[in-house]
Amino acid sequence: MQLLPLITSLVAVATYVSALPTELLAKREIGGILICNGANATGACRYDVYSMNDCHDMPEGFSGSTKTFAPDGDRFFCFPKVGRCDEICTSPTGCTFGSVDFNSPVKYDLSKIQWDHLIESFRCNLNETTTA
Repeated sequence: MQLLPLITSLVAVATYVSALPTELLAKREIGGILICNGANATGACRYDVYSMNDCHDMPEGFSGSTKTFAPDGDRFFCFPKVGRCDEICTSPTGCTFGSVDFNSPVKYDLSKIQWDHLIESFRCNLNETTTA
């Protein structure tokens, strides 16, 4: 008899989840990036889908204050950049530390490489391979 309340609860949860609007259910999309002020997706967060091959300034409140920069899926990668999109990079070593993708070990804590206070823009590209 104790199994009946458990089954009833599970059915209620399943019914509730299936009735949620689709925008509340996370889906990995090409260009989808979770950006948060805190490490490990904490603090103020924002999720948007960005176009490929375009430079994007960080959303307001996140420029120079981003610890989580987490691209969705492994079909694209992004290059975080020091400076806004309209600024010219004058650093002799470049204005990025390299690419961030779904498997990047620093995507949930850019402070591990001291980039949480540097990122001001980014550019994303499809993860394509060419065959000769």
